[in-house]
Amino acid sequence: MSSSTPLISSTLLPLLLFLLSGFTAPSSAADCDPADRAALLRVKAQLGNPARLSAWHPSSPNCCAWDPAVVCGGAGGRVTALALYSLPDVSARVPPALGELAALEILQVGSVPGLSGPVPASFANLTRLRDLDVNGTSISGPVPAALLAGAANLSTLVIANSKLAGPIPASLASLPSLRYLDLSGNLLTGAIPPGLLHGSFRFLLLSNNRLTGEIPADVGGGDVDTVDVSRNQLTGDPSPFLFGITRPAAKIDLSWNALEFDMTGVRFPHHLRFLDLSHNRITGRVAKSLMDVRLEHFDVSYNELCGEIPAGRFMSAHGAECYAHNRCLCGAPLPPCSTGM
Repeated sequence: MSSSTPLISSTLLPLLLFLLSGFTAPSSAADCDPADRAALLRVKAQLGNPARLSAWHPSSPNCCAWDPAVVCGGAGGRVTALALYSLPDVSARVPPALGELAALEILQVGSVPGLSGPVPASFANLTRLRDLDVNGTSISGPVPAALLAGAANLSTLVIANSKLAGPIPASLASLPSLRYLDLSGNLLTGAIPPGLLHGSFRFLLLSNNRLTGEIPADVGGGDVDTVDVSRNQLTGDPSPFLFGITRPAAKIDLSWNALEFDMTGVRFPHHLRFLDLSHNRITGRVAKSLMDVRLEHFDVSYNELCGEIPAGRFMSAHGAECYAHNRCLCGAPLPPCSTGM
């Protein structure tokens, strides 16, 4: 099997979002907004006063200088970005006081496994929010689409590796700027709604859930970079809209589903660098178009493919494990085909 290193490391995502957000470093000398300072102190209290936030103290009036994770912007010292990471001593519900930071544009929460409960109703006040990134918590309840409806500028929505349940709400499609959606590693059920993403450079990450039904055709439309819907219970044939030599996709992971299509004549995108179709019900031959695709990760194991594996060009990079447990594949790197194959 080829290298499975992801194209974008999850540990780099917080920094990447800050860089993409277009922030310029504000002056830490400016006093922060008094209402935002009070809200941050309430956030700290609602989290149980974790040791890592000890610099958030009433005796220090300038919250903009408390912590590099508190970013202020503008002459009024409004808190525009907040990152809460690696708080192992927290055992609390999501602080409602976060919703009092009305100027907040970026909110990132990661590696806080003791953070639980649903996203509070106060998040409806975060109308300037552009990036919400929550990863590695015990947040539960439904995807909070109604609370985010007022965030017309929301471009990145990540609530991953948590305990969200229920369906993905179709109302997420009404967020006009949403281009990066990551709800992977939850307990979500039902179908994937159509029209979830907009704009360019789109990412759809819904792996490790309990989703059913077919992948919507519009997932392959527009400027899509990544589609990862692996480890669900999806069915149908996504090949007509996900694949094609002019598609811009760089990563497609459809593994561990119940997808069915004949691979023989599929034309795979020349830009593709990651392709995992393993553990499905794919039939036919290994597509000859793969000879022209320089894949860093490739896996079609555990399917129903048969016939001789195409040889030449970029196919030599793929080992035998990439083709394991199919019906009757043969040819390098597998044993030679018998006469008549």
